[in-house]
Amino acid sequence: MTDLLYSEAESDLRAAVRALLADRAAPAALPARLEGTGPHDAALWRALAGDVGAAGLLVPEELGGQGAGPREAAVVLEELGRAVTPLPYLTSSVVATRTLLALAPAGGPPAGPAAGLLAELAAGRRTAVLALPLTTGPGAPEPGAPEPGSPTPTDPPPPAGHRPRTPAAETPAPAPHTIPAPAPAPIPAVADAVLADVLLVPRPDGLHAVDAADAEIRPLTPLDLTRPLAAVTVPADAAGTRLAEPAASRAAVREGLLAGAGLLASEQLGLAEWCLEESVRHTRTRHQFNRPVGSFQALKHRMAELWLEVTAARAAARNAADALATGSADAPLAVAVAQAYCSRVAVHAAEECVQLHGGTGMTWEHPAHVYLKRAKADQLAYGSAGHHKDTLAGLVGLPAPAGR
Repeated sequence: MTDLLYSEAESDLRAAVRALLADRAAPAALPARLEGTGPHDAALWRALAGDVGAAGLLVPEELGGQGAGPREAAVVLEELGRAVTPLPYLTSSVVATRTLLALAPAGGPPAGPAAGLLAELAAGRRTAVLALPLTTGPGAPEPGAPEPGSPTPTDPPPPAGHRPRTPAAETPAPAPHTIPAPAPAPIPAVADAVLADVLLVPRPDGLHAVDAADAEIRPLTPLDLTRPLAAVTVPADAAGTRLAEPAASRAAVREGLLAGAGLLASEQLGLAEWCLEESVRHTRTRHQFNRPVGSFQALKHRMAELWLEVTAARAAARNAADALATGSADAPLAVAVAQAYCSRVAVHAAEECVQLHGGTGMTWEHPAHVYLKRAKADQLAYGSAGHHKDTLAGLVGLPAPAGR
């Protein structure tokens, strides 16, 4: 394990992102933006992705990126979580980018269409999302995966001249007319699809890059208004560009989802930190009985417990980011631990923030409710806590009791 403390470069990156968000995306202004033209700020995205260079942190320098890694991307996500910034950084610059990077041949960067798309994503000129439900976690069944017991490309072919025997009673009669193929089913709850230029669509024949303009994208009303969801229907005739064979596609999608789950923990960490700091600030300045409410022992204990949880969440999130950055064999274990723990801490911190603000925390004008909704939505993003606990149990050899 490497040093989990923040390096000087990571601290400088944090300062740059925090300054940008403080100037352009202050949390206090977020409820008003949600009521107005919408939370997404295209100019802010261009500043973060292009000017700061955050969109290319995971992309190699030879493809126009920064050549950094998940640790640096985790720092950006901490700051985005602190401000609950409605930008497609996690979905495009982490999950989609990591999926494309996983298509690279051994010992080199991706080539062909994937390389061109990565260069566009790194520069912030385009965004892409993986066309799967936001709730899909690492290791979950994916579209295009073969069913258990179905033939695979490695199965031996039948002998020459072999014809399967079919009982006469089961021989189907000729169809009087051709039945049209069923329409493609919509993919539910795809995060940031309404903001994407390109959809990465897993299909039975591999991974395809499809222009978002060629798909039907129907916005949904999510709990968390800062991360838009949509039902996506990709027509069968929208073939797009095939990026990978089925096996490589499934491996790349798993890698993208693993990175998304692991670095989501850093976003949850930043969210929990803001909630704790805001709660401490408010209870220091709010007076009852001629003394700050934060001086009452019951509230001190609640905030002290929350501080311990946030500190532990930082260790778990940093460990997951470092495991992804170093390509550790324990990365799935670190990600499962981080998600199972950080998702709970973020919700607890947001709940405490709302409650410790009293009546103020219950109003629309105060941003505490926005943090709580993001935390609750993040509990299901890239796998629920239960999914990650099951994964963790399997990795360490502690399966759940039979009949659970």
